[in-house]
Amino acid sequence: MKDLLQRIRSAYESAFNEENSLWMKKYMKDQFDFFGIKTAERRRISKPFMQESRTLTLDDLEYLILELWKQDERELQYLGAEMLQKNVDRLPGSGMALIEALVTNKSWWDTVDALSANTAGDLIRRFPALVPSVTDAWIDSGNMWLQRSALLFQLKYKGKTNKELLFSYISRLSDSREFFIQKAIGWALREYSKTNPDDVVSFVASETLKPLSKREALKVVQRKTKQV
Repeated sequence: MKDLLQRIRSAYESAFNEENSLWMKKYMKDQFDFFGIKTAERRRISKPFMQESRTLTLDDLEYLILELWKQDERELQYLGAEMLQKNVDRLPGSGMALIEALVTNKSWWDTVDALSANTAGDLIRRFPALVPSVTDAWIDSGNMWLQRSALLFQLKYKGKTNKELLFSYISRLSDSREFFIQKAIGWALREYSKTNPDDVVSFVASETLKPLSKREALKVVQRKTKQV
């Protein structure tokens, strides 16, 4: 694994762009260092490593992802999250522990949203018994990023969204002052409104939501109304 990690680092280091690096660091509020590799190029560089990740044992995969998470450069956390998503079909239900560890370390919206809306969502789809035990614990954790993950894991479920669960979680967090919670509430409702606009409108009307959440929730519905 150390050899693979070094090969990854070498490939990324060869694409270092100082100007992009400084801009990306500033965009992320100076929280992380960057190689300065834009998404398309990063994915091109990552492609052979992504393919190689499919050949690793799950123990080796977990070790590699955790090592990537320890690196200073943010692009390596992106690679770790994408490797986990690439292998989500191989993960057992207990893989949720790794997702939770990643969500709660070097936490920011970029990695948290990928882990929750993609990997956690796919894993829970395969192991529905994880709901509500895992996601209830996230809502009650007091950790903003776990709470955001509980709000967003159904983001891509469309008609298979557990409406009662989503609305329940939103109600429990509706008075949060955290920007990232308010934004997640609005995002989750906005996405669900593409499938079930009437219930979203009714819920928003009956629930006391923060202005940001309400505004975000109704964007799609209001846009379609104006077009009629």
